[in-house]
Amino acid sequence: QVQLVESGGGLVQPGGFLRLSCTASGFTFSSYTMSWYRQAPGKERELVASISNGGSRRNYADPVKGRFTISRDNAQNTVYLQMNSLKPEDTAVYYCKAVAPTNYDRNYWGKGTLVTVSS
Repeated sequence: QVQLVESGGGLVQPGGFLRLSCTASGFTFSSYTMSWYRQAPGKERELVASISNGGSRRNYADPVKGRFTISRDNAQNTVYLQMNSLKPEDTAVYYCKAVAPTNYDRNYWGKGTLVTVSS
């Protein structure tokens, strides 16, 4: 059974930091590209960051460049999103996604974790 379970969300003040985790099971994690998406109420879901299966290539959306870092530990079947210098605009539900590079139709989503940035 495929599972992606996010954790680490919560309430943080502007300028603060959080680290999100997504632990996978039920598929060959090390073969998949992993991504973080986010969705705020009333807005479309947007890509935040992605990382290649071996971790050598990383991409970030412009609003988070220089503040967020995506990483992965294939031995632990886990992908992380370190979020620093958080802004209220970062408030959203954050989702992790796994995609097979050889078959983009084969993908899995987690249920999400809520990040709220507010004083």
